[in-house]
Amino acid sequence: MIRFTSRFRFGARANPYIKAQKTLKVDGKEYKFFSLPALGDSKLNHLPYSIRVLLESAVRNCDEFAVTSKDVQNILNWETNAPKQIEIPFKPARVILQDFTGVPAVVDLAAMRDAMKRLGGDPQKINPLCPVDLVIDHSVQADVSRVPRAYEENEKIEFSRNYERFEFLKWGSTAFKNFLIVPPGSGIVHQVNLEYLARVVMEEQGYLFPDSVVGTDSHTTMINGLGVTGWGVGGIEAEAVMLGINNINGLTRSRWFQITWKITSKCHSHRSSPYMHINVKKERCRWQIRRILWTRS
Repeated sequence: MIRFTSRFRFGARANPYIKAQKTLKVDGKEYKFFSLPALGDSKLNHLPYSIRVLLESAVRNCDEFAVTSKDVQNILNWETNAPKQIEIPFKPARVILQDFTGVPAVVDLAAMRDAMKRLGGDPQKINPLCPVDLVIDHSVQADVSRVPRAYEENEKIEFSRNYERFEFLKWGSTAFKNFLIVPPGSGIVHQVNLEYLARVVMEEQGYLFPDSVVGTDSHTTMINGLGVTGWGVGGIEAEAVMLGINNINGLTRSRWFQITWKITSKCHSHRSSPYMHINVKKERCRWQIRRILWTRS
């Protein structure tokens, strides 16, 4: 079942968790955010960080229609509900696409604008409802290799081979709001996402909330290394999020690790070997892992 977000306001009501809303001043500007500790529920202390991101999204978007108080309670009861695979709605902060799945999404938006125009409406109203980043990186091929100018030659061939597609995407980058296109030659989508596109903290209409993302690639989860909750989805799911539809997922088990480490060096005559000592604390278990990182003469 598809549940539309509060932007559609079909039967939506006021947020019942408005008392958890707090204010924060940064550089003289005041922002609002929803404080999870303000919920006053001790179960929060047992939730992994990724589940807390899901919880914050549910609390902030709760309208008793697209997201209900029951959804919030289901996430709070994660420890008991995770094995049951209970479905919860999640509204990611943004969407990231690569050009293979991004082109059909832009085509769909363009078709919706044509339909809006035929119906006598304003086609400019057709835009993604959340920030969308499209990185063009899946079009390159290694036609030239083992020569000094291989990179430049392959990029030149890429532009020639995909001219019509790139021209269409260039139009999309200026035609739609909430839509950013990263041009070819900028790097792979995951690298660009990690180094440039991740916000870590999002801001929308004066509200601050954790960055989260769904992307049309299985490696989207690399962004979790920055503390940004993200995972890969199909093109249809990504486009649904673009159009304001919640992503419905089963509440799953999650493992958390606390890692502390230090590097020491032992000298043996002419050879020095740095070691790393890692203490991994997983739930109620503890291991000590000792690994030789490298041997330096």
